[in-house]
Amino acid sequence: MSDVIHSFTTKVPRWQPYVVPVDLETATEEQRAAMQVTPSGKGISTYVLTLAHDPESLAVRSPLFNDIMYGKDGLASGERELGATAASVVNRCIYCAAVHASRFISHTKRADVIDTIFADGVDAELEEHLQAIFTFSAKLSTAPPKATDDDARALGDVGFDELQQLDLVFSSAIFGWANRLMHTLGEAV
Repeated sequence: MSDVIHSFTTKVPRWQPYVVPVDLETATEEQRAAMQVTPSGKGISTYVLTLAHDPESLAVRSPLFNDIMYGKDGLASGERELGATAASVVNRCIYCAAVHASRFISHTKRADVIDTIFADGVDAELEEHLQAIFTFSAKLSTAPPKATDDDARALGDVGFDELQQLDLVFSSAIFGWANRLMHTLGEAV
């Protein structure tokens, strides 16, 4: 048995589900169809195999996830990943925080930002542009009413247009949902 990981890291841990994932070899046609559109176009993860127990929901979830996190217009990829990282830090989802912090670093080459976030949590102090993203996403993830008009204005003040702001809401919100699914379905080990 592996020990549960409690500290944030950029080393992506293994996610261990509490339920037995769908076996790809014995999956139904509906489950196979739902797994065709994996979240990053990469392999079928244990998480997706676990979600495949509800193929109807998975068939909707994966294209939505792809559109939010890999859309070509609006918010830059690194900024979407920072929003997802903020949500994951608030929700203490070690696995998602590692994945999206690593992707943020890959897009921006800014490991220093993630080091600060992992050291200071929601109290992290970042440069203005990144702070606006992080603060808004963290507040939205804590409780939607915590993200105030002032927080939204701060996004506009650093140059985000309406589409970019909406992308940030989506990338934060989908991780509020994904983090909770991961917590209830398994744990990072």
